Amino acid sequence: MAESTRDIKRRIRGIRNTRQITKAMELVSSAKLRKAREKLETTRPYFDTVYESIQEILSTTGNISHPFLEKREVEKSLYIVVTADRGLAGGYNSNIMRLVENEIRDKKEDTLLVVVGYKGRDYFKRRGYNVVGEFVGITEEPFFSDAQEMGKLVMDLYEKKEIDEVKLAYTKFITTISQETNVIKLLPSDIKGGEDKKISVVEYEPSPEEVLDYLIPKYIESTIYGALMESSCSEQGARRTAMESATDNAEEMIDDLTISFNRARQAAITSELSEIVAGAEALK
Repeated sequence: MAESTRDIKRRIRGIRNTRQITKAMELVSSAKLRKAREKLETTRPYFDTVYESIQEILSTTGNISHPFLEKREVEKSLYIVVTADRGLAGGYNSNIMRLVENEIRDKKEDTLLVVVGYKGRDYFKRRGYNVVGEFVGITEEPFFSDAQEMGKLVMDLYEKKEIDEVKLAYTKFITTISQETNVIKLLPSDIKGGEDKKISVVEYEPSPEEVLDYLIPKYIESTIYGALMESSCSEQGARRTAMESATDNAEEMIDDLTISFNRARQAAITSELSEIVAGAEALK
């Protein structure tokens, strides 16, 4: 019994050390989440406005010809996949990677990947996917320049007709405990107006095509950056929730082991008392 109590004490000590780590990570994630939410709340309206403005412009330009609006038969696809640089974030990484993998399972040979984050890069490279671009060390605090670099890469591949469509996979931030995986189509752009297109009363100089040459890349870069910000916030929310859950579980385990320890110690004391009484009886 004495050996058993020592083992239990050792386990309690180990779990307490783990609880200290998870609690510290929870506090760090809470601070990072507050910062990320503040940044998201200031940037989200801007990127929503960019999207709506370009949608309105495209709805008034009529049937113009532009490389990024031209639809063609899809033989090669490219996915931009936003994951995290670190783990310990619950299902954050696995959810987005599983979503992408399910979409491209039957067309693995015809799909290129641009992966954001160490976790996604390592995961897809280990499984033999064609990773043509990787952006690591930026997931917790992305910059617009990162989105510009990604946008330039995919637009160059699209213009050279090495790919026929571009999709963006990221995690949308809903609340601290709720994040939603999402895949949207970037190229060819399909944000044209519907059947009720407006009659254009705007003249574009020097031409609508040249205006779109400027606007569509901005739309693509802005959409990518918006996805990076959403994912950054989602990562911190998922990590905070995971660490809070781990801390709670550690506390429950400590409580259960403390009860087991007290029972084992009580049993050891009872056994010792029984031996003393038996020895006293034998001496009579």
